[in-house]
Amino acid sequence: MPRRPQSRGCCAYCGQEAARSGMSKHLAACSQRRAIIDAANGKKGVPQTLFHLRVQDSQGGDFWLDLEMRGNATLATLDDYLRAIWLECCDHLSQFSMGGRYGEEISQDLKAKAVFSVGESLLHLYDFGTTSETLIKVVGVREGQPTTTHPIALMARNRRPEALCIKCGKPAAWLCNECLIEEGIWGVLCDQHAKTHPHHDYGEPIRLFNSPRMGMCGYAGPAEPPY
Repeated sequence: MPRRPQSRGCCAYCGQEAARSGMSKHLAACSQRRAIIDAANGKKGVPQTLFHLRVQDSQGGDFWLDLEMRGNATLATLDDYLRAIWLECCDHLSQFSMGGRYGEEISQDLKAKAVFSVGESLLHLYDFGTTSETLIKVVGVREGQPTTTHPIALMARNRRPEALCIKCGKPAAWLCNECLIEEGIWGVLCDQHAKTHPHHDYGEPIRLFNSPRMGMCGYAGPAEPPY
């Protein structure tokens, strides 16, 4: 059986595209990122511990983020970021745990530097009805100045996975929730067939977003970075 192609994404500093497995290496070598780090380190201030986090959905890893998080920021800050860029739909409960879904719950009041070390992994759960599971792994750490005024910086992100219309095979931009819920079909549609699709019991087709929460609960985007 042929291997499934890896999800690809873009560096936020230079725009270069790379496969998920190659993005950490690219970020370490990216000249534009290095220039931004050098400029930040040239400013006055006490050096901080900054963690490189690889964040990905646990259902195959098509959706992923590379983040740099300040060590003095709390896990609640990371929870807010994940809700904004990926997850928020109905203000559900969430938690971090170590050791898998049924492992030890980690307080969101803790700072990253009290929890993270290179190679460490956490699981983030959002919504305990229709649960989204997110894996968080510490890829690296550096000491220096943050590159932004925010506690978390987006360094890279996957491109939205390709979806083809179930009617014609053209690129899809819409999802029919009735197909998904009633027929168990990932009912994605192109612009043309979204207009003529006969299902209306769950409303009109909704836009596809770059988020692993698509098709779950009441999620309807926007899947945009909060800053």
